[in-house]
Amino acid sequence: MKTIKQIADEIGVSKQAVYKRVKGTLHTVIAPYAHTVDGMIYIEDEGEVLIIQAFSEISAYKGAHTDVHTGAHTVDGEIIRLLQDNIAVLQGQLEVKDRQIAELTATVRAQAESINADRHNELAGTIIDGKKQLTDGGEPAESAMPSKRFFARIFGRKSY
Repeated sequence: MKTIKQIADEIGVSKQAVYKRVKGTLHTVIAPYAHTVDGMIYIEDEGEVLIIQAFSEISAYKGAHTDVHTGAHTVDGEIIRLLQDNIAVLQGQLEVKDRQIAELTATVRAQAESINADRHNELAGTIIDGKKQLTDGGEPAESAMPSKRFFARIFGRKSY
């Protein structure tokens, strides 16, 4: 991981130019690779490659202006190739994200089914316990029926 200043020094541009690019046009692409620690922005190697590509496209574009005047069209092809490469990288990232979303969806679905099964089993167990209490002694156990004394204390009446 490198700081914005380190990347700027390597590619020969100002720190502000790199910062503006990272916070501007490259923000969504660089965000997964940028981390702030103690107020300092660190860029992972993948993000650094994207920043270098962005600045090389600018220099290629500037070179295209001079080549256009001389009649050479090779720079236009180079720009198209760079853009196609960027599109391929972004499509690869989208595929990874789609797989992650599918895996998370499957996990959430499995957890929801497990929770529903547990609730169903818990409810069935409660119903079975209630039926056993009724068939064993004719009346539900004290845990199933509230105590008369409890209500007597609340309403101030003596139980009979």
